[in-house]
Formats: sequence, structure tokens, C-alpha cells
Amino acid sequence: MESLNALLQGMGLMHLGAGQAIMLLVSLLLLWLAIAKKFEPLLLLPIGFGGLLSNIPEAGLALTALESLLAHHDAGQLAVIAAKLHCAPDVHAIKEALALALPSVQNQMENLAVDMGYTPGVLALFYKVAIGSGVAPLVIFMGVGAMTDFGPLLANPRTLLLGAAAQFGIFATVLGALTLNYFGLIAFTLPQAAAIGIIGGADG
Repeated sequence: MESLNALLQGMGLMHLGAGQAIMLLVSLLLLWLAIAKKFEPLLLLPIGFGGLLSNIPEAGLALTALESLLAHHDAGQLAVIAAKLHCAPDVHAIKEALALALPSVQNQMENLAVDMGYTPGVLALFYKVAIGSGVAPLVIFMGVGAMTDFGPLLANPRTLLLGAAAQFGIFATVLGALTLNYFGLIAFTLPQAAAIGIIGGADG
């Protein structure tokens, strides 16, 4: 009986939370739409697959080394981290201190977790290398561009003007948002205006 209980406790399903269950269902729905219905497969397939991997209970694929340490709840290790951050040795206090800490301190705590034997999950590594560095979006858009069929454009070059006009909408919207800010009508910073400008272009 004890062996059966240990087996059940070791199964990931025993640690499945409500949020993880919902996200697993959503991820499966996205995969079904992408594969069976051919609905935006380039977008929904990676989103669904990533959501499926990151919500597997107890796998920790999306956790950094420091997050894995905090999830392990080892009192001695939490005390070491808390002493470095000058906070109480509990997970909630450590997370609050990390949120207020400088990036250099956060990196130091991450390295300390690695020294204690924790390793980041494969999705966390992928995020750091591909998404955090900004490489993945560039590769994705290059791939989508390589898949573009230029046959209609070559057959009717005048349609190039439509594409150029759509891209002009980005700059026009940015300038419009900055103009509103200049005259004090609506306050927009430059990054906010740039984000609005992306929406202003016909890229979708």
C-alpha cells in the first residue's frame, strides 16, 4: 500500500492544479484548431505546443534555476537566498525582494541557485536564448517572408503601392500619436506611440 501511495504521489497528475488543467485544455484546443481545422497553424501550433509543455505538472520545464529552488521549499537553501536579499526566509518574501532587486542582484541569485545544483528548464533556456535576445522574432518573420507567394505581385506590380501605403500607416500613426502628445491632448511616450504605430499598419 505504501508503494502504491508513493507511486501516486510521484505522478504529475497528483500535483495538477486547476490553472494548469485549464491551460492544458486550452493548449489542446489550439493544437486541434491548428492541425485539424488548419486555422492559423503557424501561430496556434507553437502557442499550443508551448502551453502544453509549460503546464505539465511538476516538470518545471518553464522554470529558471532560481524558480526551481523556490518551488522546492528547502528551508536551508531559502535561508541562504533570504540572507543575500535581506528578507524573511519564506518564498513570498523572497519573491517580493527579487521583484524589487536590481538585475545584477537577480543574476547573482540565479547563479547561486545553479551552484546549489538547480538547472533551468528547457523552455526557460529557450526563452533566454531565443526570445529574450530578440533572435526568434527575426527568424520567424524571415521564415514567413520566405514563404510569401510573390506571384500575384509580379503579375500586377501596381499592387506594390497598396503594400507601401499599408507600411506608411505605421509611421503616420506614430507621428499622429506624438502630435497629440505635443499639443497636450493625449499623453503618449515614444515607446507607446511606436506600439500604437504597429497596430496602425496593415500587417495582420
